[in-house]
Amino acid sequence: MNSKAVLSQTEVGRILAAARTEAQNNQWPVTIVVVDDGGHPLALERLDGAAPISAYIATEKARTSALGRRESKGYEEMVNGGRTAFLSAPLLTSLEGGVPIMFDGQVIGAVGVSGVKAEQDAQVAKAAVQALK
Repeated sequence: MNSKAVLSQTEVGRILAAARTEAQNNQWPVTIVVVDDGGHPLALERLDGAAPISAYIATEKARTSALGRRESKGYEEMVNGGRTAFLSAPLLTSLEGGVPIMFDGQVIGAVGVSGVKAEQDAQVAKAAVQALK
């Protein structure tokens, strides 16, 4: 039988704090979502000023990253590179800003961020993931 690491509320809190700090240091009103390896939400934080729809988009970015086992940006690049078949994939967002959380070479969750430019969303998500290293 195999065993795997899972995110506890301690790690989820560290991830949220790091993301919040990165966003607030840049004055970016975003929503931050942390999901488990199956894409199920563990935490959502919508910072002051973040648009309501950012909660939905951040959740889908995180889910896409967890289920796809890669950054959500990869799907965006595939579509932009001409692989338009990915537009019909069962992923609700292919936008940059979803980053997987890796432990011992396995995806154990993901962070999704939405509210500012895609590369800024990704910057916040990557800062969040770094909190566990």
